[in-house]
Amino acid sequence: MSVQLLANVVIGLALVGFLAYRQATWQYLDPARIWRTPLVMAVIGVVVLAQTKATITTTDIVFLGIEALISVGIGLTMGRITSFRTAGTPDDKGRTLQSRTGALGAVLWFVLIAVRVGLDALGGQMGAHLLTSTGAILLMLAINRAARALVLDQRIPERTSGMMVR
Repeated sequence: MSVQLLANVVIGLALVGFLAYRQATWQYLDPARIWRTPLVMAVIGVVVLAQTKATITTTDIVFLGIEALISVGIGLTMGRITSFRTAGTPDDKGRTLQSRTGALGAVLWFVLIAVRVGLDALGGQMGAHLLTSTGAILLMLAINRAARALVLDQRIPERTSGMMVR
């Protein structure tokens, strides 16, 4: 296992662990910010991919496409299973709306990473080496977060009346 691959795995697991924790716990939701994370990750991912010296093959494109479809599906599911509630007291920014996907959302993060690792291993054997790059990882996470944001945008309650909304 190369040092870059090991670093990517550690970074990926740390990020997924952090995001899984955030999915499982109630977090204040700022509707204006739900697109920020996917946008930042996508920009960084594209910049890192643009700096990649590796030759992009058809196999790379096919595997990235498969992974993108899976990321979108899991992101849409995460958006759909998100629950909302109004907190009794606002946070320091005045927000009262909270959201979480619960344990299922955390499990979906681990499914996403397991699928990613499996596709990386299979793709590596078939000559797709772009999958293991940090840029590809960030881009796939950005796609997942964007799919979630797309659903959340449609589901955010009108400043709920204190009831939990599913």
